[in-house]
Amino acid sequence: MTQKILIDRRSLISRIAGQSYLWLLLVVLYAPIVLIIIFSFTKSKVLGNWTGFTFGLYENFFSGYDTSCGVRVDPNLYRALLYTGVIAVASSLIATLLGTIAAIGIFNLRQRHRQAVMFLNSIPMINPDIITGISLFLLFVFLGISRGLVTVIIAHVVFCTPYVVLSVMPRLKKMNPNIYEAALDLGATPIQAFSKVMVPELWPGMVSGFILSLTLSIDDFGVTFFTKGSNGLETLSTFIYADARKGGLTPELRPLFTIIFITILALLIISNIRTNKQTKK
Repeated sequence: MTQKILIDRRSLISRIAGQSYLWLLLVVLYAPIVLIIIFSFTKSKVLGNWTGFTFGLYENFFSGYDTSCGVRVDPNLYRALLYTGVIAVASSLIATLLGTIAAIGIFNLRQRHRQAVMFLNSIPMINPDIITGISLFLLFVFLGISRGLVTVIIAHVVFCTPYVVLSVMPRLKKMNPNIYEAALDLGATPIQAFSKVMVPELWPGMVSGFILSLTLSIDDFGVTFFTKGSNGLETLSTFIYADARKGGLTPELRPLFTIIFITILALLIISNIRTNKQTKK
């Protein structure tokens, strides 16, 4: 009886400790985000100084002007946001196409060769961003390529493509390998068999790879910093870095961060709901 009580106490303590650790981890992860969201509803220039609830920063961000004094919001912020979107979408689309084709090619290799190529594919994902950035910087200098928008897109394609390969490969393993050959036997051209037979089967993996590439591209700093050149090209990450070095962050960044976070959260919730519905079916 005494031993059973001790076991129950140890189990209770373990559960409490585990739950406490989990909640502590969640607080550490999400407290900064919650702080930014809260202070996006006040017009204080300094984060942490609450001057009253207002949508002023949101009005400033969408109008481009500080509504309280008529001063224009830093135009470099909007330029950086535009370049971030262009680079992210372009590089993600190219990486999705190249990664899908590469995954098909790797899948059709012999087992030993496939493992070797997949090992090589995992290296860029493990490699630190700063090494990838410096390597690409030296490559562009060696080839005499002027750094700018094109080099940043190329660099983002380089580090995003392996993630697409990793996303598409499980779909290839689940797919019936005979359907492509069956389409060819029925008179389809290789392009038709690829677009009308294989792409629908690989589509979920391609979408996952695209979304992951988009997120990585928007988030990247190290590779972008070394490949953007000195022609005034800024992405959101490099703009924030330069802004922070001036002694503070542009207040309009707070509503921007809030919008991005809520958008991503909504997409995740919708994706989980759809996945749960498909699982029940």
